[in-house]
Amino acid sequence: GKLMGSKNNDSMSGAMKGFLDCLSKVDDALASTSGPWFFDYADHPTMMDFIYVSHVERMLASAAFWKGLNLRSDTYRSQFPALNTWLDAFEKREAYLAFKSDYYTHVMDIPPQYGPGYDGGFEDNRLPYQMSIKGKDGKSWDLPLSFDDALQPLYRGPPLPLCVLKAAEIAGDNGSIGAEGTSYENADQEKMAEASRQMAGWKLASNGQNVAKFASRGGPEGAKNRRKGFGAELADPYALPDDQIRPYVDTALQHVCGALLAQGGPSAHESALAEMKAGLHEKIGEDKGRDVASALCYLRDRTGVPRDLPLAAARQLRAHLNAAIDILY
Repeated sequence: GKLMGSKNNDSMSGAMKGFLDCLSKVDDALASTSGPWFFDYADHPTMMDFIYVSHVERMLASAAFWKGLNLRSDTYRSQFPALNTWLDAFEKREAYLAFKSDYYTHVMDIPPQYGPGYDGGFEDNRLPYQMSIKGKDGKSWDLPLSFDDALQPLYRGPPLPLCVLKAAEIAGDNGSIGAEGTSYENADQEKMAEASRQMAGWKLASNGQNVAKFASRGGPEGAKNRRKGFGAELADPYALPDDQIRPYVDTALQHVCGALLAQGGPSAHESALAEMKAGLHEKIGEDKGRDVASALCYLRDRTGVPRDLPLAAARQLRAHLNAAIDILY
């Protein structure tokens, strides 16, 4: 049955009650150990933890997107403290960045794997959560970005690889620079934003021509799949690029990259954004603007976490692509 929720527990569906009761049992199991892991004999996660966390990740994304249920909120941190402590412990490990996804990536790849999701639950929250997860709320994928993401907390552990944090001289909440085992919720916000932008810019610059070719599938003559279709909405591995706009897409991405790689704090970033705007107007004519914007949308919507970037950097790339899209449209 569908998971339906309500502020009034008496009108909560049996399926929702059963789901929350099941989480209580998981929380009790985690609380029964010396913590935070499922087993006491090691001070690190075991195979049980690794297997389970991937399913919990999908559950967190699904519950928020289709049911309006934020299990990382303060309310549910109180209701399921051991479960959230377990998740926090994972997030404090750098290695977790290598396989931790974001809600957007999950909700786009869950339906072809498990079947469609169904809306219905805590309706006051469901639509705002959906808008936030898909970057349509005017905030989560748009500049200026907030320091943290209310729905997907970024800083309960290292949000970027430790080498990036060390290079940027960003200290964790324990005072150590570029360390795991600590949160970064009180880190220098300007340094963190710049490091996140620069990681995104570095990844884009390191493979720029191939990224431009990929993005060009989103042009008017692109994405003409000569082979079978795929169940995943965003999957088209045999699509062809639009070679007519490919040089313009490459130019646009170079300007986006310049804005991402700006150094010198907020004022330097603002100057770089202004240069990006002027460059896009100069190098890409009005007749190509919408076509190139369509290609950038194609890339934005297929920026995956963690495949391409950790979320802290991916949100910067998505937001800067949106800034370029707004200019071109």
